[in-house]
Amino acid sequence: MNTSPKDQYSTWIEVDLSAIENNVQLMKQRTGVQVMAVVKANAYGHGAVPVAQAAIRAGAAWCGVARLEEGLELRRAGLDCPILLLGYTPFGRMDEAIAERLSMTIWDGTQLQAISSAAQRVGKPAQVHLKVDSGMSRIGVQPQDAVEMARQIVKTSGVAFEGLFTHFARADEADQQPTDEQEKTFQQVVQALQAIGLRPPWVHAANTAAALTRPSAAFDLVRTGIALYGINPSSECLLPAGFRQALTWKTVLTHVKVLPAGRGISYGHQYVTSQAERIGTLAIGYADGFRRMRRNEVLVGGKRAPVVGRVCMDQAMVRLDDLSEAKIGDEVVLIGSQ
Repeated sequence: MNTSPKDQYSTWIEVDLSAIENNVQLMKQRTGVQVMAVVKANAYGHGAVPVAQAAIRAGAAWCGVARLEEGLELRRAGLDCPILLLGYTPFGRMDEAIAERLSMTIWDGTQLQAISSAAQRVGKPAQVHLKVDSGMSRIGVQPQDAVEMARQIVKTSGVAFEGLFTHFARADEADQQPTDEQEKTFQQVVQALQAIGLRPPWVHAANTAAALTRPSAAFDLVRTGIALYGINPSSECLLPAGFRQALTWKTVLTHVKVLPAGRGISYGHQYVTSQAERIGTLAIGYADGFRRMRRNEVLVGGKRAPVVGRVCMDQAMVRLDDLSEAKIGDEVVLIGSQ
């Protein structure tokens, strides 16, 4: 028997994997270089394994994750593509990363020695990407120390200098001067390494915003995060036509009633009916991630319905005065279209 999700769940998301594939293909066409699909944080909540599989099908060359556990999840699901751990790898688990062919990010000599020791224990070379802090001020070697760090990497037993990268802090803003400065700083590091024959095979700098706005920062690879899911990097940096949103978030109407004027709704009675109003209850709340914010709206029957009163932990109320046909069991869209 075919059943609808609304007959099985109180809230659920639907992910269009064809949108993921479409977005990877568009980014490859736009930049003309390889794409790293950034699937950290469970692919921004979309599901790391199916999203990574879709991205690779569409032509992504790499996957990027934040943590070792995320990389191991992809490997255990059968993904054989190069995977970069973009953040910190615990020293006690570097053996696992090397054994599973996970490339590690490095910025410090202590890390380098630990990775070398782990590689000797495992009996396999460790692949590393040197992170340069060009202005994000998060992790990374300082630009003036990058060449010396690269020299240390290539001299260290069991370690392969696979990549060099940086991360832009403000590429999604209209004011591009800060990003110009970061790019210039990183370019100087790349050129210095090129001059002494130490440029690694993979140089990358562009996040989604930079991939869309500055071809000069494409290098060998762009890291596509938010665009992979069809979301604008910011209000000042919009996705071009053709990118598609992958996620829809839904719930159901669980109760519909008409309340008289003067009736308070939800905690604190921050909303009070001004006349007889048709009010619906949703099976969704802030514990599910539905924001407790004013002027929120949902879609019911293809029409906008305002959220009224405070969002509760697992329920919320909406005004249905313009939706006389709305009834218990109706599908409600929180993110997406209807």
